Amino acid sequence: MLFRGVGSFRYHMPTTRDYYEILGVPRNADSDSIRNAFRGLAKQYHPDKNKDPKAEERFKEINEAYGVLSDDQRRAAYDRFGHAGLNGMPFGNAAGVGDLGDLFEEFFRGFGMGTGRAYRSPRRGADLQVEVRLTFDESVTGAEKELEVTRSEVCSACRGSKAEPGTTPIRCNACGGTGEERRVRQTFLGSMVNVSVCSKCGGSGEVISAPCKVCRGSGLERKTRKVAVPIPAGVDDGTQIRLAGEGEPGTFGGPPGNLFLLVRVRPHEYFRRSNIDLWMELGINFHQAAAGTDVRVATANGEATLHIPAGTQPGQVFRLRGKGMPRLQHGGNGDFFVVVNVLIPATLSAEQKRLLSQLGLPKDAPAQPQKRTLIDSLKDFRNE
Repeated sequence: MLFRGVGSFRYHMPTTRDYYEILGVPRNADSDSIRNAFRGLAKQYHPDKNKDPKAEERFKEINEAYGVLSDDQRRAAYDRFGHAGLNGMPFGNAAGVGDLGDLFEEFFRGFGMGTGRAYRSPRRGADLQVEVRLTFDESVTGAEKELEVTRSEVCSACRGSKAEPGTTPIRCNACGGTGEERRVRQTFLGSMVNVSVCSKCGGSGEVISAPCKVCRGSGLERKTRKVAVPIPAGVDDGTQIRLAGEGEPGTFGGPPGNLFLLVRVRPHEYFRRSNIDLWMELGINFHQAAAGTDVRVATANGEATLHIPAGTQPGQVFRLRGKGMPRLQHGGNGDFFVVVNVLIPATLSAEQKRLLSQLGLPKDAPAQPQKRTLIDSLKDFRNE
């Protein structure tokens, strides 16, 4: 049954309260104001939504007030003579019942119970997601991947008709092809129509007497297809790529869903990515740091020459502009940062120790506090 509250209504004695007060409108309110007030209050106090024991009585009172104030003749009599002016006039009117019917339809939809038409309305297909794995180099240059995607497609045997080839669906005799079952019942409010999805055809309006043997009457069959997918350069781990219309098929003429590719990038052995920038740690020896040198470093865009000036300190950061990751859609590249680490030999010969003692402080000299740290250097470069 559509509304339990309507079925449980008993005879309601007319109220003696002021109808304008019940609806919360002034006496000079126009018909639109009265209608809007009624709809708002009816939704609030409808017994199917409001479980307060007093809600049902309040709902009847609201409907009674609207039945009078929405009818010009009854409202005029009420304005002139009050409740006494309504004696002998029938309760309710066609306008009130119609408005209440519209309200019931809103509740009907709110409970998630669509009518046959809503059931057969075009609906978009479901989205699919497939994971695609890339090496770090593939994320830099881009790649084309061939993926296997399993999804529902229109049955190759019945072409989506759901019926065995050579047969055709027949019109449902229970609903006459409308997909809806309607039941009319009389209440004190008037004729109430209960609309539900046809129990025999499920809302399609057709009955399949001989279901297709391939798809078993569903009109769809599961197929696995290979799809060639281009992956743009610069994608990061966790990037989602949308392929429009490559998801599950829609129903009742609705559009298909989308296919989402979830990109997973294998970490690089040496590089660390930060947005479109790349970071790498480079170890140099004491002589290279002290005297300066030029070294070749591998970047995301091939090898590049990095100049190490004399007196380079451990943790110093160098930038190679434009040698980072490609920027998706907008063009250009990020930067490549090199953090220099001075490698200290684990063992030294006596001669090496003698030579080093001539270059530096005595081994018992006090340690020198450092004003800046590697973390400070990284923050400076990130903020530039």
